[in-house]
Amino acid sequence: MTTPPYRLIADDLRRRILNGDLAPGATVPSENVLVEQYAVAAETARRALAVLAAEGLTEARRGSGTRVRAFRPIFRQAGKRLAATQWGSGRSIWEADLEQRPMAVDRATVTERPCPGRIAGALGLEAEAAVWVRDRRYLVEGAPVMLATSYLPAAMVAGSAITRADSGPGGTYARLAELGWAPTGFREQVRVRMPLPEEAQALELGAGTPVVLIVRFAFARDGVPVEVNEMTLDASRYLMEWEFQA
Repeated sequence: MTTPPYRLIADDLRRRILNGDLAPGATVPSENVLVEQYAVAAETARRALAVLAAEGLTEARRGSGTRVRAFRPIFRQAGKRLAATQWGSGRSIWEADLEQRPMAVDRATVTERPCPGRIAGALGLEAEAAVWVRDRRYLVEGAPVMLATSYLPAAMVAGSAITRADSGPGGTYARLAELGWAPTGFREQVRVRMPLPEEAQALELGAGTPVVLIVRFAFARDGVPVEVNEMTLDASRYLMEWEFQA
């Protein structure tokens, strides 16, 4: 079977990207340019560009055309960032990821709500029991990279700084420790999918960019659950590493 023309064009452009002829940030030839260069129909050129976008090699930005995706990853080391020596000393767990790159949090809200059914069991609560919910968006160098929603039992954290937008040095885990519920263990579940429309908008994702979903469960002494944190990450911006003994 012969290779479809759109695949041949995509293969050619991919080689140019991977060997550096089209550098990160460079403009990818437009649909009209491809039509003329390869003597193909507009639909063929459009499908070729769609292949590169689906592979995460390019991104379309409003007003600037399609460009080669730049990749300076956020290096996420789960063990290092969640160590008690990090948040226990008053540092944000985010400092472990960023190597001095500027970070900000916006769209932060903290509210008391009935616990969603999918979360209640993980926190050992009855359905609709009260929880404090911390919603926020994280930006690195001005670009949104992650959405996060944390759920904590209301009876455990009522009246503490956890119920305020700024929870103080060391964040939520440091405040839990002050309340006698210091996290002693974590479990994370990871999956990848394409974003929902509202996620793509909030993270300002280019077409074809997937998201990484991480759900973190935090446990205090005797395995008592103290937090569930649902995170949605721009997959194009992260490099993840897990280190463990044989």
